[in-house]
Amino acid sequence: MHSLISRVLRGFAVICCLVPAFAPSAHAGAYEDMIEAIKRDDFATVSGLIARGVAVDTVDGQGNSLLSIAAREGSLRSARALLDAHARIDWANKAGETALMHGAIQGHLEVVRLLLVRGAEVNRAGWSPLIYAAVKGIVPVARLLLAYGADIDAGAPNGFTALMMAVREGHQELAAFLVSNRANVNAQTDSGLTALAIARKSDNAAMLGLLQKAGAK
Repeated sequence: MHSLISRVLRGFAVICCLVPAFAPSAHAGAYEDMIEAIKRDDFATVSGLIARGVAVDTVDGQGNSLLSIAAREGSLRSARALLDAHARIDWANKAGETALMHGAIQGHLEVVRLLLVRGAEVNRAGWSPLIYAAVKGIVPVARLLLAYGADIDAGAPNGFTALMMAVREGHQELAAFLVSNRANVNAQTDSGLTALAIARKSDNAAMLGLLQKAGAK
């Protein structure tokens, strides 16, 4: 599986491998069938496997739950079936990633909406769903997260914010959206890095202009 955010900041490698670690109530064949059904977003098969006893909180070798896999794949009906069976909505894998974070970084808007409606934590400590959305510059997901109370200036463990991430990745539209929603353009990381410094380093004139117009120093 591809890395979610390791290419962005050194030292925060997050790799989604699928090496099953089975719960006692789910044998290997049933688990594999469940994974394939989730990837197809086959609601009937997912529901049937749950009824047969596949544990909804079964995780793979990296701690990814079935719900997180559904969110990553954009499998809305499967996610709904798992939630209806009381899957743990805020379960985090070994890298601290929840289903909401997986859905956010992949841009699966309706899955993100479902998770938020069902009460997923939008402001968890550490890397936030909003920062994950900023990795790929997904404005609709960012807008939805903010509508559900996401802290626009929430920082990662090193102080990196969603705006900094959008600037670093060159996502002009998302950066403009965040600035228009009063993101702190002068926020600093633990090492004193600002969004403006990031834009200067990447020699992005448009981004520099956006930030300076908003009062970045």
